[in-house]
Amino acid sequence: MFTSVLMIEKALTTADVEFVTTLHGDEPVSFHVLLQPRGDQADRLLRAIDDIALGELDEAVRERETPEGQEARSVGQRALDVSLQALHAAGSEAEGRLVEDHPLDALKSLVADVDADEVIVLTDPHYVEEFFHRDWASRARHKVGVPVLKLFSHSKV
Repeated sequence: MFTSVLMIEKALTTADVEFVTTLHGDEPVSFHVLLQPRGDQADRLLRAIDDIALGELDEAVRERETPEGQEARSVGQRALDVSLQALHAAGSEAEGRLVEDHPLDALKSLVADVDADEVIVLTDPHYVEEFFHRDWASRARHKVGVPVLKLFSHSKV
């Protein structure tokens, strides 16, 4: 069985689930999902810049309405639960947890613990972070010792 660690920031869409579960053809895949709930004010600013870069001005204005803190954790847990159910429904083994601090440390530890074959980072585009190679995938490539695949979410949830 192929073991993938899947880093996400929101619930997987149907298209996302289909994409990640078919990456390896007929080979069965076990997913270990890490989801980090939304962050702080700095994250809000970066998300707004990304929204503007994508031409989604309405989304940029609504960034301040995005839950943070404890509220973000409960929203994150629901997104994780939905994602795990969708992966199970697609016939994959899946388990997961929320990551609150230092996502790359949690990723490195999980990759070693489960002897992962790969890491898949599945997020919306983050142009500012990607330009400066500060996005999860770019930073993970130097930390985990397995291939890291960067994918963009197929659609909004």
